[in-house]
Amino acid sequence: MQKRTKSRMRACLLVVSAFFSMSNCSAESPKSSPLKQIDRAALEKVISATAKEMMIPGAVVLLHTPQGAFKINYGSTKLGAATAPNALTHFRIASNTKTMTAALIMLLAQEKKLKLDDLISKYVSGVPDGDKITIANLLEMRTGLYNYTSAPEVAESIDHHPTKVWTDKELLAIVCKHPTTAPDKTFHWKYNYNNTNYFLLGLVVEKVGGMPLRQAMQERLFKPLHLSDTQLPEASSNKIPEIYSHGYLYGSSSVALAGIPPYSAKFKADAKAGKILPKDYSDVNHSFAAAAGGATSTAADCATWISALCTGSVLNPEYQRLWLNSLRLEDPSNAAGMEYGYGISRLHWAKNAFLFHGGETVGYNSFIGFDPANKVTLIVWTNLTVSLDELPTANTLMLKVLDHIYVESPIPSAKH
Repeated sequence: MQKRTKSRMRACLLVVSAFFSMSNCSAESPKSSPLKQIDRAALEKVISATAKEMMIPGAVVLLHTPQGAFKINYGSTKLGAATAPNALTHFRIASNTKTMTAALIMLLAQEKKLKLDDLISKYVSGVPDGDKITIANLLEMRTGLYNYTSAPEVAESIDHHPTKVWTDKELLAIVCKHPTTAPDKTFHWKYNYNNTNYFLLGLVVEKVGGMPLRQAMQERLFKPLHLSDTQLPEASSNKIPEIYSHGYLYGSSSVALAGIPPYSAKFKADAKAGKILPKDYSDVNHSFAAAAGGATSTAADCATWISALCTGSVLNPEYQRLWLNSLRLEDPSNAAGMEYGYGISRLHWAKNAFLFHGGETVGYNSFIGFDPANKVTLIVWTNLTVSLDELPTANTLMLKVLDHIYVESPIPSAKH
């Protein structure tokens, strides 16, 4: 079984959840703040040390708390250059695009233009078991469909024909070649993070909304929220808006798309010795990702977006509740585990909870999150997909930041 790229991030976070399900750490008193007094210099030092250790060329951390805003930049937007990234630097947000696709679906449901229990076969023909899979199933990653970005031909194209323009027909053909995984006796599938689900939701948005996905995102999400630095590029474009960061990955694109092949000991040693440099993937056409991960943005816009989404500025109160109540345990046997809902995840540790999503594509890794109880917004992005130890770079930095700002650390090895 292939190791999935999203499994890297979730494995790291599941350790956090598992630790706190067994931990005997003392509970916070009702009057004490869950947040520490933030030491900017110390936070910068932690971020710099971690980024250097992971050989990340450049990174941005944007943190909003009741204590104020903290903008921390590291490294460069391009190997060999001295241009530091910042909160206005453009990058590929990858699967964080799913939060936007899900919001469009919820808006259409809110307007009674579709129902969440509609079958995907009503909108897209030829989908395996499409007469049993609902819109809600797609949103919550419970369909059993084949993950088209795991197909070898996608990685081969990115590696050797990076500017290829993928069509919906081509991507759908990959999906339709593969049967769904076996459901349970009541024809329900287990949670399985899958880009195919959101690719199909993008097709639904276009059919029901009567406009291209790019236009729908612009008119219905980005323009109302004044996200002037966020866009879903034209399918024909492989450009990122200026000023942007280049994006890097050691080895083949299959490392980012499917988690294979793993880095050998020799490869790691040669890379750490500077004999192998990461490849620049910033010119890859992301038409293959589209509704599942094709958007570009900035840390500043991402902060505005995740805060607006989580505080009810996108959906009406009824559908905001429906969106929040969609969160379900990815693994029902782990009561303290990660949850996924309609394009959003939730991480618990101690008495804290973060609504978030992550993004991973060739060249970039990112995290966008919001803590409703403590009014904390955290955006992290890097221009290296995974470290040589195959750890998601932004996610690793994110945990370091949370460890620094919360009284109860999400890192199991930290003192309590």
